[in-house]
Amino acid sequence: MRSELRRAADRLVGGVRWYVRELMDESAYDRHVAHVRRDHPETEVPSRRDFERMRTDRQEADPRQGFRCC
Repeated sequence: MRSELRRAADRLVGGVRWYVRELMDESAYDRHVAHVRRDHPETEVPSRRDFERMRTDRQEADPRQGFRCC
């Protein structure tokens, strides 16, 4: 009984964690790494810092998005 409750709680916490990561787009880097490794194996995977910099630069350059800090 206790182990069933524990597994249910772990699934619930895992689901909430997944949802929040998707909502905040925290998983974008993980998806990018998977894409690069799958479709471009000869390409070096950027660090998370470099990825975030590229993503921010792309957003700032896109006139449709209108970059804002907040």
